[in-house]
Amino acid sequence: MNILGISCFYHDSAACLVHNGEIIAAVQEERFTRKKHDSSFPLNAINYCFKEAGINVVDLDFVVFYDKPFVKFERILETALTYAPSGITQFIAAVPIWLKQKLWIPEIISKELGFKGKILFSEHHESHAASAFYPSPFKEAAFLTIDGVGEWETASFGVGKDNHLDIQQYLRFPHSIGLLYSAFTYYVGFRVNSGEYKLMGLAPYGRPIYRDLILKELIDLKDDGSFRMNMEYFGFCNSLRMTNSRFNRLFGGPSRKPETKVTQKYMDIAASIQNVTEEIMLKMASHIHKVTGQDKLCLAGGVALNCVGNGRILREGPFKDIWIQPASGDAGGALGAALLVWHKYSGNKRNVDEVNDSQKTSLLGPAYSDDYIENFLKKQNIPYKYLGYNDIVKAVSDLIIDGKVIGWFQGRMEFGPRGLGARSIIGDARNPDMQSKMNLKIKYRESFRPFAPTVLREKVSEWFKLDKESPYMLLVAPVREDKRTVIIGELKGFDKLKAARSLIPAVTHVDYSARIQTVKKADNPLYYDMIQAFLEKTGCPVIINTSFNVRGEPLVLSPEDAFRCFMRTEMDYLMLGSFLLDKSAQTAFKKDLKWQGAFQLD
Repeated sequence: MNILGISCFYHDSAACLVHNGEIIAAVQEERFTRKKHDSSFPLNAINYCFKEAGINVVDLDFVVFYDKPFVKFERILETALTYAPSGITQFIAAVPIWLKQKLWIPEIISKELGFKGKILFSEHHESHAASAFYPSPFKEAAFLTIDGVGEWETASFGVGKDNHLDIQQYLRFPHSIGLLYSAFTYYVGFRVNSGEYKLMGLAPYGRPIYRDLILKELIDLKDDGSFRMNMEYFGFCNSLRMTNSRFNRLFGGPSRKPETKVTQKYMDIAASIQNVTEEIMLKMASHIHKVTGQDKLCLAGGVALNCVGNGRILREGPFKDIWIQPASGDAGGALGAALLVWHKYSGNKRNVDEVNDSQKTSLLGPAYSDDYIENFLKKQNIPYKYLGYNDIVKAVSDLIIDGKVIGWFQGRMEFGPRGLGARSIIGDARNPDMQSKMNLKIKYRESFRPFAPTVLREKVSEWFKLDKESPYMLLVAPVREDKRTVIIGELKGFDKLKAARSLIPAVTHVDYSARIQTVKKADNPLYYDMIQAFLEKTGCPVIINTSFNVRGEPLVLSPEDAFRCFMRTEMDYLMLGSFLLDKSAQTAFKKDLKWQGAFQLD
C-alpha cells in the first residue's frame, strides 16, 4: 500500500510517502523553491517522494490531507462574527484565498497530480499526534500536541497503544500556547512563525521579571496546564496584528521594530514568556501522566520545537522517557496523516522494540551521488580534491582543529528544521571566537543566537547532564559543572557573550545550557567517524553543528545550493560528498560572482 501525505497552504508545506507502513521519503517544499516556509502546493516534494519510492501517481492507494479545511474555515467565520464589527476586516482579507484555493483541496490534488483515487482528511491535531506516536519506539505511550491552532484545537493529549490512537482532551482556540508565544515573538520584534527560535535563544540573557504580570493579566493558568487568555490584550482574532495597544501599555511601550537594538527590557520579556511557557508545558505533562497512567510521552506540534521546555519535561517531569517528532510543525503533519491512514484507518499493526524509532534519523530527503556532484563541479570548472572515506575523516577533523569552518554536505537531506549531519556547517566547539564568527560571517544572523553541539552518543553524559540520546537536537540540557569555567563578576545582557563559559564555549549558552544532538555510528557512520577522529586528536567528542543555510533561506538541498551558500559566506571549506573544496582556490568565482548561464550565484 502506498500512501501520500500532504500538508500545505498555511506554512511549511511538505509531502511524505509511506509504503506498507515504512516512511520512504519526506521533504518540505521550501527546499526546492528556496522560499523559506513556502506554503504552496508541494508538487516538487511530491514528485521527489514518487522518485524515491520508484512509483507514479497510479500506484497510490490513498492521498491524505493533514487537516480539515472546512472546519478551519468555520472557525475563521465564527471568530469574525464573534468579534464583529472589527473581526470582519480580517475575515474579508482572508476570504479570497479560501474561496480560490483552501476550500478546494480535492480538486487541486486531482488537477495537480491527476489522482483519481480516494482522498482522505485527518484532523490537524490527530495528524500531529500520529506523527508523535507512530514513529516512536514505544508500544504504548501518552502523547501531547501543542501548536498555534489547527481547526479549533490548540493542544491535545491522549494515549497511543499498538496501532490505535485515542485523543482524550483538547484545548480550544483562541486559548493557545503557540499563539501566546508568537504574540511575544511579534512584540519583541521577530517574525511570527519563524522568529520563535530567536525569542527562545534571547531568553537566557534576561530575567523573568514580567512572569507574574503575564500570569496575572494575560492568562489564567490552572494546575492541569489548561488556561484561558485575556483576549483584551491580543489582536489575532480581530486584526492583522498579534497584539494591540492595551498590550503595549501593559509592557510600557510599543513593540520593538525589527532590526533595531535589543534592549534589556526585551531580553527580560523573552525570559518571562519562556518561563511561563515552560511552566505550562510542565503542568500539562504532570496532568497527562496523572490522567493516563503512562510512563512515556510523545510530543509534536510547533511548540514541541521549544527544546528548552522539552528538556525540563525530561528532567523534571514525571515521565521516564520522551520522544519528540523532529518535524514537529505543520510539515510533520504530512507524515502523521500518512501513518494515521496506514495504522488507524487501515488497521495495520506496528512493530516496535521500545528502543529504535522508525524516523530513520529524519534523513528522509534527497541525496546526490558522487557522479552527480563531480559532473556539476567539472561543468562549472570548480577546483576540488577527491577524498576517500578515511581521508575525509582525517582531513575534516584536522581542519576543524585548525579553526576552519566547513560546509558538510552528505547523503539524504534532513526532514524538519534542523541540520543533523547531512546538511550542516561544522566547527570547533572549543574555540571561544567561533560563535560570533559563525553568526556574523557565515549565518549572517544575530550575534546572541546560540549554536548546538553534536556529541558522540556514548560520551554525552560525560559533558552534559543528559543520560539519553537526542538525535534530533530537540533537548536542551546543562553542561556539566566539571566542564564549566569560572566567570568573575556579574555580566548583564549581551556582555555575557564575552565570557568563555566552559571548555566548549562555542556551544554553551549564557545559562550554561546546550541544545544537544547525539550521533551513533549506526545512524550516520561518516559523521560519527569524523567526530571520533576529532576526539582522538583533542580529547573532546563535541563539535559545532548548525544547519547549512544563511539567515532567511531554507536548508540547502542540492550541490548547487551548497556551493552558492559556500561562496556567499566566509566558510573556509566545503565537503561536498567525496569532494573537498578550498575557498582560497575558488579565485575565478571570487572575482565574478555573477556567473553566465543557467547556474548563477545570484
